[in-house]
Amino acid sequence: MTGKATVAQLTYYPVKGCAGVSVGTAEVTPAGVAHDRSFMVTDGDGVFRSQRRDPRLVLIRPEVGDGGGRLTLRAPGVEALELVVDTAAARREVRLFKDAYQGIDQGGTVAEWLTQVLGVPSRLVRVPPEHGRVTDGLTPGTSGYADSSALHMLSRSSLELLHARLAEQGAAPLPMDRFRPNVVVDGWDAPHTEDRARRIAVGDTELGYAKLAVRCAVTTVDQGSGARKGPEPLRTLAGYRRVASGGVVFGAKFAVLRPGKLSVGDEVAVRSWGEPER
Repeated sequence: MTGKATVAQLTYYPVKGCAGVSVGTAEVTPAGVAHDRSFMVTDGDGVFRSQRRDPRLVLIRPEVGDGGGRLTLRAPGVEALELVVDTAAARREVRLFKDAYQGIDQGGTVAEWLTQVLGVPSRLVRVPPEHGRVTDGLTPGTSGYADSSALHMLSRSSLELLHARLAEQGAAPLPMDRFRPNVVVDGWDAPHTEDRARRIAVGDTELGYAKLAVRCAVTTVDQGSGARKGPEPLRTLAGYRRVASGGVVFGAKFAVLRPGKLSVGDEVAVRSWGEPER
């Protein structure tokens, strides 16, 4: 049984791997919450940077302005940088995991700023307007530079169960931001209800289940300090959230079937259900 569920938190991540921006209301596009992962930090060869290897990314706090036409970056100990977003420059190949995409390089000034903050040569690229990425899963869709599907959903009841399991191991509870969800749902009585939801109506939008969210070393990075704090939660999750493929899962990914406005407080209405993946 599940109770009435609502959106408790809504967050987007303008630059992949960097700090998120929590909002009360947002537009949801076919690629997810507007501006989510529309920028990506790469090395000099175009390979994406991630908190897996560069946890200091989370110290960078992006702010999108002018409808996406401006980007401001802030980080401790350096002067903030504001740039006009370039959507006309030549495209270059970038790599996200094993896949090749196109990116619009945002120039030398922001590259120098990122290199100073991260301590390794870095550049910033933006998703081109013609970005035609197709994401996989039970419901195909599209996204910007997210790891996979457009939108990541996680319920508070799932986190509460994890907290109980952590306590059994003598470990401290962890904040929701360790898992970097876009939508946090409150009101589902049963943990991991998001695993079974196949069609969801929320706000003006409709979402279709794509896959479970496979977790990685990013969950061991403190999202306030950028320090690695492992082995939790991966050690505890491995004891009860490992699927047949071998991955450790927590939360679910969704494709956007109908774009529209989404707000904190909106009811999350599940239109169809399925069996959880094993």
